[in-house]
Amino acid sequence: MSSSEPFDFWYALEHTTLVRGPEQQLETFGATRVHYYLISELMDSVSQVRVREGILNAARPQILTPDHMMSTEMEGFQDEQSEAFLSWLREHQPDLRFLHYGFTLSKQDIKDTVVSDAIEVVQDNVLAEVERSSSGVSAVLRGVEQPWEVCLLKLMVDLVEKSAPGHVREMQQRNLLPDPHRASREVEAEFEAAARDRSRIPYLQKRLREMGVFEQYEDRFFQLVRSVG
Repeated sequence: MSSSEPFDFWYALEHTTLVRGPEQQLETFGATRVHYYLISELMDSVSQVRVREGILNAARPQILTPDHMMSTEMEGFQDEQSEAFLSWLREHQPDLRFLHYGFTLSKQDIKDTVVSDAIEVVQDNVLAEVERSSSGVSAVLRGVEQPWEVCLLKLMVDLVEKSAPGHVREMQQRNLLPDPHRASREVEAEFEAAARDRSRIPYLQKRLREMGVFEQYEDRFFQLVRSVG
């Protein structure tokens, strides 16, 4: 990776604006196809604007543990692009640690058109076209020429931010998603029981692993083991 690539990555994120986001949220129990338009000015050209039109596929949200998320990749994106998005997703809010959002670019569906006009005029024309199409899962972004794929991370963040709270509620209503507060109470109860009865320590370790939180409580667990040894 060249020394300019990290700069290009963050430059692209900072110079990307989501002009119009989808009116609909991502599906909770199915995949979603998002029709996007990305507008950018050609470098070293006056009044030359590129409009990329394509499909961003959002997979059905999956329930995963934090350990699984550490190894998740996104198809169609470079490693550093994928990791930047996943870092945001892991840290954004506690409930999201249970959900995995997979995105892929349909490269074969990308249309690339260069228009000779001011970028504001092109943007207005694209917005008008989106309004006429009356598609609820469409988005318009204004970004940079290269690396243009990075601009789509802004769209992904917006989609997840708006959709995740509803996904969590729906999954919890169907008892598909663990309640983090209930899990925390169970962990505390098991630690207290093991502290009173050392014969429960193996069971405590087993439950922590089953819940996918052993690494989170590993230091505390071994401190308990040493204290009763």
